[in-house]
Parts: sequence; structure tokens; C-alpha cells
Amino acid sequence: MLNKSILIGILIFFIGQILIWYQSNSQFFNQWARENPFILSLLGIPISYSFIIASRYVVEGFDGMLWPGRLIGFASGMIIMTALTYLHMDQGITTKTAITLGLAVAIVLVQLFW
Repeated sequence: MLNKSILIGILIFFIGQILIWYQSNSQFFNQWARENPFILSLLGIPISYSFIIASRYVVEGFDGMLWPGRLIGFASGMIIMTALTYLHMDQGITTKTAITLGLAVAIVLVQLFW
């Protein structure tokens, strides 16, 4: 079930999630970002475009099915949120967050291999 289109789509989802994390959260650790929210908002165009393209690839890879792409997009956001929040904000993983992250990984694995 895992093919080139799905892999490309997942990669683009991860890139989009990284971009949106920095767009939304840089204000909490970067003075420039805090002072220039309008300029940061302009990242919305490439971020939206990345999600459109990622969706196209994943839907193609799953033979027209929309749900796998939506769930992969959600789970990739959870994974990126966990990693970058720990890296930049030094906010560790609580038991609740670990369980949620485990569920996000499980969602991706179910979509990819079931």
C-alpha cells in the first residue's frame, strides 16, 4: 500500500507542519517574530500550498480516498508539535502527551499498513 505518491505526500505534510509550527509559535521565543506577525502571516500562502499538494499526492496514493490524507496530516502535526515544542520551548512530554503522540503514530500506521 505504501507507494511513492504516499511517501512524497507525507514528506510535504511534514514540511508544511514544520512551517506552520514556526509561523504560529516563533513569537514565544523570537523577538522579531513577536514584532512582525503580519510578515509571518504571509507564510500562509506557501503553507497552504504545501498542504494542497501533500493532499493531492496522498489522495492519489490511496486511490482517491480522502480520509487517509486527513488523518496523516493531523498525525504529522502532532509529531512535529511534540518535537519542536520540546526543542524550542523545553516543554517535556507528559504522560497525557505521550499517549496522544502514540495514538497519532498509530493513526499513521493504520492508514499506511492496514
